[in-house]
Amino acid sequence: MRGEAGLLADLGTLAIPFAAHEHDAVFTVAESDAVNADIPGAHTKNLFLKDNGGAFWLVTMPSEARVDLKALPAAIGSKRVSFGKADDMDRLLGIAPGSVTPLAAINAAPGSITVVLDRGLAVADRVNVHPLRNTATLGLAGATIVDLLRHWGHQPLVAAIPVQDPV
Repeated sequence: MRGEAGLLADLGTLAIPFAAHEHDAVFTVAESDAVNADIPGAHTKNLFLKDNGGAFWLVTMPSEARVDLKALPAAIGSKRVSFGKADDMDRLLGIAPGSVTPLAAINAAPGSITVVLDRGLAVADRVNVHPLRNTATLGLAGATIVDLLRHWGHQPLVAAIPVQDPV
């Protein structure tokens, strides 16, 4: 697994601009709200999922989105999904819950997981994601995240993530 060192090496080799922010550990979107207030750009939340056929999915969406879990499978081309287990996350992505990020695909063998990026994030000027740990945030262009995923051999899916109506 290439880890954060490999990620930073790729960013340097590919001359990709990014903004780095160190902060206290955050494990939930609610905990990250205080940290995010000082970091410009779109903020994210991520779901590590497994479908009933055994395929794994990493879905990244805006942090404020309340995903419609019943409509999500159809939007990403699956029949039914459930939350993946921490041991599968560690085995496939080399990360722990709380540190989920599309950038963890650097550790995944091509074809072992499908990374889904919300359509709005894919075109955002700045998207904030963890660099494989929950004590830092990297700000990158959405298109750059898509390019990095392709660079690592993945074919990311850019989709409109279905959301629930506001309460």
